[in-house]
Amino acid sequence: MKEISTNAAPASIGPFSQGIHDGDRLFVSGQGPVDPETGEIIDGGIRDQTKRSLENIEAVLQAGNSSLENVVKATVFVQNMDDYDAINDVYGSYMTEPYPARSAVQVEDLPIDIGVEIEVIATV
Repeated sequence: MKEISTNAAPASIGPFSQGIHDGDRLFVSGQGPVDPETGEIIDGGIRDQTKRSLENIEAVLQAGNSSLENVVKATVFVQNMDDYDAINDVYGSYMTEPYPARSAVQVEDLPIDIGVEIEVIATV
């Protein structure tokens, strides 16, 4: 097991790694719409939040010698299911066929005041 860390994604806000490489899999912790340079939540609506979340995931994947094309499973945590279609539109523009297996779960709250958080598992 090896920790994956990069300055191109936000630092973890608790006792967890940005990513863990184990065997032929890379597990990326939930990423939200936080600017890695400032540590601040980005301005913008749910589409911008989803885009930044996926860019943060992509940075961790690249640090672990993987990519979005290698994602096999994603979990999307959404505060408001009314945002589901917008999140789906942005998500679909980042992922390629065959699309990863995925769950989408509405949550009451997230550790910071954001509308979406996404975690993935990818092959290396």
